[in-house]
Amino acid sequence: MLFPPVTFEPIDRVAANALLVQWGHAMGPMERGNVAGVSYALMHEGRPVAVAMAATLIRECVGGGNKNLTRENTIELTRLCAERAGLCRVALRLWREFVFPTLGYENAISYQDADMHSGNTYRFDGWERIGFSSSGTDSRSGRKGRRKWIWRWRKRPCMEANAQ
Repeated sequence: MLFPPVTFEPIDRVAANALLVQWGHAMGPMERGNVAGVSYALMHEGRPVAVAMAATLIRECVGGGNKNLTRENTIELTRLCAERAGLCRVALRLWREFVFPTLGYENAISYQDADMHSGNTYRFDGWERIGFSSSGTDSRSGRKGRRKWIWRWRKRPCMEANAQ
């Protein structure tokens, strides 16, 4: 029996966090307290090469003030990381096309560090840049706040539904 060389599959949060550490993600592991979330790994011949992690919003609305993007209608893509360049784009597209539609949210958002990244990963995938946010020092970790662009993906009607 032949196995596919590449798959995109669920991975537990502990394993996904270990990969973030191994690959040197600047924000480190995703360690939110009491939130629901999902993690997926892009696997090549059974070995993880990229991860995409999503979780419910920490605050009641995005950026602390966007009343249209709330915990009820929006999920946050909290981490996107890969062992080598180019694979984040693949993992993002797979997550957006196949995972996000199953989660029951209208919107997905992601915060992009304005000083470390250009935003091209989201831009080239069709996400919309909707705002800017600056955070203060994290009270739990003591980590210095960041300047971040906020990107949004809106749920699109299924093409099959449009064809009918």
